[in-house]
This record gives sequence, structure tokens and C-alpha cells, in this order.
Amino acid sequence: MIPFTKAHACGNDFLIINLEDVKGYDLESLTQRLCERNTGVGADGIEFFEWTGESSGKITLYNADGSIAEISGNGTRCVAAWMAEERNAQLGDEFAIETDAGVRVCTVREFRDSNAGGPTVLVTTDMDVPEFERMTIELADGTSIDGVFVSMGNPHFVIVFEPSPRDLSGGYDPLDVSARSLAMLDYSINGRDWEELGQEICFHADFPDQTNVEFVHPLGSVSEPLNQVALRIFERGVGPTSSSGTGTSAAGTAVIAYYEGQSPLEVAAPGGIQTVEWQGEGERLYLTGPATLVARGEAW
Repeated sequence: MIPFTKAHACGNDFLIINLEDVKGYDLESLTQRLCERNTGVGADGIEFFEWTGESSGKITLYNADGSIAEISGNGTRCVAAWMAEERNAQLGDEFAIETDAGVRVCTVREFRDSNAGGPTVLVTTDMDVPEFERMTIELADGTSIDGVFVSMGNPHFVIVFEPSPRDLSGGYDPLDVSARSLAMLDYSINGRDWEELGQEICFHADFPDQTNVEFVHPLGSVSEPLNQVALRIFERGVGPTSSSGTGTSAAGTAVIAYYEGQSPLEVAAPGGIQTVEWQGEGERLYLTGPATLVARGEAW
């Protein structure tokens, strides 16, 4: 039997498994089996973990399709919440987590009521210094898509919609960030749904290792500073997903760097809101959001 903990960050869910408990297993096939929604435990990926110190650990992330990813911001935060539970952490405690994209330091900001479905920890993660540049790709039908390529230790192509929908047209209230209001936003381009576009862009020849894809709408009144955006995510190795920590960070980078976004920037995805703090090129980016421990169990 394989012990696991299931956790989610804004609906982006992961299994956390001690590497010691799966020695001898083929991790690719094990991940595909356990992440299957109908016949397995169900998750967007598995973080295989090993302790390296009292408050430090190392993780390797496998996506649901069995591919290895450099890092997941949400997955790393889930691991930090699990470490905090294991170590009976206090406010302000830090955990250093080594990922394939480098070490990420996670700070415990708040413990929240377990009515959220399990113990919930608000965590700020040092996401390192993003690298970014404007980029245009051409789709198979000849459509050119302007975006921003961002590396958060893993690749992202961020599309920011212009002109901004920061007005009252179409029944959308720019001051209302409820799920109902945000659902009115249109992320299609030239009549093609964002999910379809995300699939094509993810596997585009310009991205030999594939890429995550983010679609971003600015929110709020045009007369006010831009400090809120709405987000949809097509995640490499997963597909459409409710949230992404690195995707949120990449979206924040693009909006602050090129679209007059202000730090701190609230980024609303279907799974919830995360906050990006970033002072611009060459500076470290900090991501704050919740992570909830859902269940502990054993799998065959």
C-alpha cells in the first residue's frame, strides 16, 4: 500500500507521496494510474517528496499524464501546507523546498478554519525572478497571436486581452469579481474557444518542450489603477485547470511589465484568488494563496 495526502490550492489538486514509499515503482505509470479521475484517486499531479532537513525537503512533480514538470507553484504550496502540518508550524515559519526549477522558500502567513474542507494554510512563496519577453506566434490557420513568454522556472505563454473589458458592456460589472460575473468574460479569439487555442499553443512548434498557456482579462474601472485580473489556464500535461501558481505568477508578470498592472495584483482564476507582489524586471516575485489538506489515505 502507498500512503498519500491529497491537497489542493484553489482547486488545483495534488497527491503528496513520500519517495521512500514508492521505491521500485515506475513513477510515470503510477502517476497516470493514481491521477485518473474515475478509476484512481484523482489529481492534477503527484509531488514525490523527501525530507532533507527539519524544515526543508525536495520534490519531483509528475503531471497527470506522467510527464515531469519543473515546478508547480500550487503544488509547491500544497507541499508547504503539508510540511506545516507535519511540523506543527507557527505563523512566520519558513520551509525551503527544492524543485527542479530551484529552491522555493514558503512562509506560513495564516491558519484558516478547517470548514474549507480540511486544514488550510495561507502561504507566501518566493517564486524567484521571472524572465519574460514579448512574442508572436502563428497558428495553423494563419492567425497571429501576440503574447508574452514568461519563464517561472517553467514555460508560459500569456495572452492579455485588449482592448480591456473594463467597462459595463455585456452585463459585466467590472467591480464584481464573483464567479458569476467573471463567467461573463469572453476568452475566445476569432471564434475559437480558449480551451481549443490553449491546446494548439501548448504543442506549438515554437515551444519544443510545450508550454503552459494563460488567457488574461484586466478588471476594474479604466480610471483606477489596474490591480485585478481574471485568468483562464491551459496547463501543460494537464489541460484546462482551475488554478495554477506559476500561471498566476506569469500572468502577473506580463500584466505588470507591459499592461500597467500594479503590485500587489489580485489574480482571479475559477478556483480562487491569489496575490502577486512584484516590483519589476530583475526583482523576485512573491505569490500568496491558500492550500488545503483534503484527505489522507492509502492506494494500491
